[in-house]
Amino acid sequence: MAQEWLLSVPALGLLGLIVGSFLNVVIHRLPTMMARQWWGDVAAQLQDGASHEAVFGQPPPAGADKTGRALETALQALPKLNLAVPRSRCPACGHVLRWSENVPLLGWLRLRGRCAACNARIPLRYPMVEVLTGLLFAAIAWRFGPQPSALMWCGVAAVLVTLSAIDWDTTLLPDDLTQPLLWAGLLAAVAGWSGLNPASALIGAMAGYLALWSVHWLFFFATRKEGMGHGDFKLLAALGAWLGWQALLPIVLMASVLGALVGLAMKLRGNLREGRYVPFGPFLAGGGLVVMLAGTERVLAWMGW
Repeated sequence: MAQEWLLSVPALGLLGLIVGSFLNVVIHRLPTMMARQWWGDVAAQLQDGASHEAVFGQPPPAGADKTGRALETALQALPKLNLAVPRSRCPACGHVLRWSENVPLLGWLRLRGRCAACNARIPLRYPMVEVLTGLLFAAIAWRFGPQPSALMWCGVAAVLVTLSAIDWDTTLLPDDLTQPLLWAGLLAAVAGWSGLNPASALIGAMAGYLALWSVHWLFFFATRKEGMGHGDFKLLAALGAWLGWQALLPIVLMASVLGALVGLAMKLRGNLREGRYVPFGPFLAGGGLVVMLAGTERVLAWMGW
């Protein structure tokens, strides 16, 4: 009885709102954390004269090691940043949010979408992520029933929402999220948690990666341009590990059609980003969520297969 209530549609919907609030932190901070790591790598490389000579066949330019040390010092002087520190604050004035201002959705509504200290507008995207996550968690509870496996699928949905938002903002799909998602899918199949045959999960992961990898290189050889990021390969591989190889074609078709429509709409409105493309990751994730919630067989039936 307790399990049925804790894993009910309302309970998981509420949990989704709370998790969505945390996802906003991940979406906002993880790209900056990654960028700091990359600059740390640059600093280390600038101080590695042997590596420069091995690659370029000559000593590094004068002052390279000094620049590397200066970068390293500047990075060390930055305030600590991770998913827990610092506390949530207004990016405009630095006002630290009180607990009442940080309540998922209700905090934003109470503040009428503005900072309590400086009246700066709080982006609508924050409550949208919370509501979307809550709706997805509720839909998963309805789809899978009050079973512990519903929490597993909620975790998959949370990672897909996070990847979608980060990719839309930065055109990056972090390995810190795609690779654990892939390995977790394979583990879930082996353990019998996902209801997927381990062979189907393994073939799905391999086929998902190789399918977009092949498209990428065919496009590159034909145009000498990068048409797709490597993160897309890993994301589709992860979806294949969770949903099986049978789900890959419907996911890619849905993602391609929706991505083309959104790209066309953005082009007509003059909102298409520099380079004239939209990230593919959010549409792959969306296709994966549709298959997860509807079921592969039902989606294939919708497509007449």
